[in-house]
Amino acid sequence: MGRYGFLVETYRTERLKTLGVWGQIPDGKMRFRPEPRARSPLEHMVHQCTSEENWMRQMLGVGISRPPLPAEESRDAFVTHYDACSAERLEALAAKPDDWFERTTNFFDVDRTHAWVLTRRIAHSAHHRGQLTVYLRLWGQPLYSTYGPTADTGGLAVNGARVVYFDDEPLPVKSEKPVSERPD
Repeated sequence: MGRYGFLVETYRTERLKTLGVWGQIPDGKMRFRPEPRARSPLEHMVHQCTSEENWMRQMLGVGISRPPLPAEESRDAFVTHYDACSAERLEALAAKPDDWFERTTNFFDVDRTHAWVLTRRIAHSAHHRGQLTVYLRLWGQPLYSTYGPTADTGGLAVNGARVVYFDDEPLPVKSEKPVSERPD
């Protein structure tokens, strides 16, 4: 792996974290909005798929064989589709030589390196994933690990808490009622 292997590895782990959060969204909550101006989980998934397609294909020249969106608008269809699309992109990114990451491209109205655009893409995805974890908390659902243990996987690492990812094992059943069901 070259100088930019860390970016490829970061994209690999970030796509898994996105899939884990998406996999936790209850089917019946796909059109939930915590506030009228907020995106629903379904709209977040559409945005992730289309914006990643646009950034990767148009700014980075990393095209894939699949369309940006799944044929069906269900959680399982989005998880399966994004898994396949992002795996194909990961394979393409892993094959890029170091000089590719140093080349410039147009990022909206300014020139940036491919490495800079990929870093920004990763941050963009993490931002929207974070928004969806807020929804999960509002619904009283436990959270799997993202960058380390969560309160639901044992709290702080210094106290022996574990990292538990979505595909590893089930988390404990929620212990509190969601905010929307609590008395004022």
